[in-house]
Amino acid sequence: MKIYKHLVLVLRMSEFTEQFLDTGELKIHYRVGPDNDPPLVLIPGQGGDWKNYEKVLEPLSGNFQVYAVDVRGHGKSDWATGNYTWDTIGADMVALLEKVVKRRAIVSGNSSGGLIALWLAANRPDLVSGIVMEDPPLFSAEWPRIRDDSFVYRVLTITVEISRVLRESRSTRELAKEFMKIKRPVKGGKIRGMPSILAYYIAFRIRRSQKRNSGEPSLSGRLKTLVDMLYAFDADFSQAFLDGRVYEGLDHADALSRAECPMLLLHANWLRHPEFGLVGAMDDDDAARARKLVPEMQYKRIDSDHVIHSHRPEVFVREVEEFAAQLQ
Repeated sequence: MKIYKHLVLVLRMSEFTEQFLDTGELKIHYRVGPDNDPPLVLIPGQGGDWKNYEKVLEPLSGNFQVYAVDVRGHGKSDWATGNYTWDTIGADMVALLEKVVKRRAIVSGNSSGGLIALWLAANRPDLVSGIVMEDPPLFSAEWPRIRDDSFVYRVLTITVEISRVLRESRSTRELAKEFMKIKRPVKGGKIRGMPSILAYYIAFRIRRSQKRNSGEPSLSGRLKTLVDMLYAFDADFSQAFLDGRVYEGLDHADALSRAECPMLLLHANWLRHPEFGLVGAMDDDDAARARKLVPEMQYKRIDSDHVIHSHRPEVFVREVEEFAAQLQ
């Protein structure tokens, strides 16, 4: 039975074709599934690409024509170093909807992808029939709160530094020191860090692979996934959140008030840490503020990690399907 299910999954995934859209400024990479209605555009969060949705592509493809997108600076889409704002990112999605999808679509975005979906609902409601915001950082990813009250700011800082050292330095020790900065706050005010021996082991594997492959690492397993992501990701995308460039064109409260289409807000787990502040995308006050601004917005609290479609794929699929059924 497991072999049969695996073969079905492989066959269904083979129906997703690779495509590129030339917007006139850069090329956007996406995968598109079988021709069904309605269209569903999936936008991953920062650092992720279309493969982030692999667990849900096959089940969603039975009821939707699914478009899984690589945002500029991610995956196989072109980089736009120095030009990452909500307006420029939103314009890419407008081009995709106008030139490729060519009909009103449901747009679902995780994390920063949820904010892109909100940008579309506020600025181009003619292109969207509804949006799903999957644990978006509503209000928490605005300046200066992201700097003062969000663990994400620390994560982005470390991401930028690891990306720089990965490309510029040949020192295993320097790379290991960057990995040791990775920490994870947990309940009770505690912090879990990467053991130094593990950090050095990962750094050693990466450097040895780089030497064998003329600078480009060739690895396997989870380490390959991590390093491939760092190489395919333009760290200036994260830097734009650190220095404030990205925030142009999106005021969260204003966008929520202007959005005219039906909306579904999925809210994952979060906690507050005495040192790092908000660990997660939104706290309950943020969710309550969003619901007050848009009383008709649907809201679901999900017991899940931040990336619901990966941690609880069956729940994500069910929520999207029920939301779409109500639209029809």
